[in-house]
Formats: sequence, C-alpha cells, structure tokens
Amino acid sequence: MDTLAGLRLFIRVVETGSFSRASADLGLTQPTATKHVAALEARLSARLFHRSTRGVTPTEVGAAYYDKAKAIVRELEDADNLAALMQSRVQGTLRISSSVAFGRRVLTPLVLRFMQQHPGLQIDLSFEDRYVNLVEQGIDLAIRMGRLADSSLGARYLGVNPWVLVASAAYLKRRGAPATPQALARHEALIYSSVQGDERWHFAGADGASLMVPVQGPLRSNNLSALLAAARAGLGLAALPWYVAHDSVRDGVLQPLLTAWTLPSQEIHAVYTSPRLVPTKVLGFIDFLQHRFDGDWWAGDKAGG
Repeated sequence: MDTLAGLRLFIRVVETGSFSRASADLGLTQPTATKHVAALEARLSARLFHRSTRGVTPTEVGAAYYDKAKAIVRELEDADNLAALMQSRVQGTLRISSSVAFGRRVLTPLVLRFMQQHPGLQIDLSFEDRYVNLVEQGIDLAIRMGRLADSSLGARYLGVNPWVLVASAAYLKRRGAPATPQALARHEALIYSSVQGDERWHFAGADGASLMVPVQGPLRSNNLSALLAAARAGLGLAALPWYVAHDSVRDGVLQPLLTAWTLPSQEIHAVYTSPRLVPTKVLGFIDFLQHRFDGDWWAGDKAGG
C-alpha cells in the first residue's frame, strides 16, 4: 500500500473507530487494514490506537498523527484538484517557438487572435532560425518546417508551406524572364542558405519530372526578409515561401516566374515535448491552428478563419 493510501486508511480508522468499517469504506479486507496499521506503528515505534472489544480509539500520539495526516491528505487533494482544473482550461503560460520570418509574418497575428479568445492565457513567444531543443529551453510548442526526424517529441501535421520563384519588373526588364529552369544559369540568384538546396534549386514539372539547376548570384543569406528586400530592389531572382512573397506579388512589385514548374513545398508541423499527457493549453493552440493552413492560406487573412 502506498503512503497516501495508508494515510487515508489511518484517517478512516480514527474517524470510524473500527478497522472493519474503515476497510469496508476503502474496499479493503480487514486483515489488510490491520496489517498496514501494525506496520505503520512499527515504523513509527509508537502505538497509535487503543484496542478494545468496543472498538479502537487513537492514543495521544495517534491523535497528533491524525491531525498531521489529515492536513497532508487535504493539501495533496487540493493539489490534485488544482492540477485537474488547470489541465481542463486553456490558461497559464504557453511558450511558443518559431522561425523568425514565419513567426513575424504568420504566427504573431494568429497568437494575438488566440489570446483574445483566452484572456487568462499568457504567451511567451520566441523567434529563432536555429534549431531549438524544446526540453532544454522550456518550450511548450514549436512550429517547424520540413520533414521531422524520428524523436520522442509529439507532433501534429498542420499543412504545407509552398515556395515561388519571383523577380521585380526592373530586373526582368534588364535581364529578361527565364523561359525554363535551365535558363537560370544565366541569371543572378538571391540564395537562401537554409533550404531549397542552397546553390542548387529543385523544380518539378507538371508531368512529374524533376530537375536540379545550379545557380549563383550576388547575395546569399539565411534571412528571408533580406532576400525579399533584394528581390524588390531588382538585384536578382529569389525563391521564397509564398507567405513571404505574397504581398509583393499582390502589389505588383514582384512577379512569379516559371509557373509551370513548382519548387519543393515544406510540411508544417506543431511539435511539442511529449505525445503523452499533453497540456490543454498546448492542445488548445494546436486545435486553433489545425485548419489555418488549408488551401492557399498564405493568400488570405492569416489571423482569420
């Protein structure tokens, strides 16, 4: 019998004045109850009950032990109730991590909308392009792009992050628009150093054919905002996520290129520290995100839906 169950048994014997009634109340046999109390007295080297044909009553030590035991059990029950209450509500502090560009352009408006729906929730929002260890950093949930490595983390698929090749009208006027992926070898490329193969851009045709094209150019960066600014300034062609390029394409500053071909998309996942006993605040935010990345999500109100 564990310590908490033993304390409950001891308390019930004191309150009923009977081993048989206490054991029946707790679904135990009387010999089990008697044996446990005897073991407790042996451990404490103290007699806890006066035993007689009329029942049992606590000794002076037993009465003092009863007061302490009841206070301990009450505190533990209060703690259990508090944990259950917190687990049933979206509240407390939710620590979220994301890459810089996605976090600033997409995740922030979603987080603000979620906070409006749950005013008792506090958010700790951090943006980093490097890999973050959720357990070591105390992160509850991270939004990650690409295929996930096998791990002990919990994860839920949210959607896909499509990419597009773009350039400004000024650049196209000066250098012309590429008609095929192979023509990119003669163009200035703005290279994102984190994905899309760095200096090797991969394309898929409508017929399923794949093609890898080596590129080179004046700027290489791990920051998507820097590449977007360079593309808008006419310095070259850029492969960008649609959520980064969309506003500039909509406003006519950038133009999509090679639209008969597609760049590789990335899977979007919500990743959390364990697939078991997931806190309600984490599940609540994941459920909130679940359908935000359906269809052409990057073209609509990223904080709506």
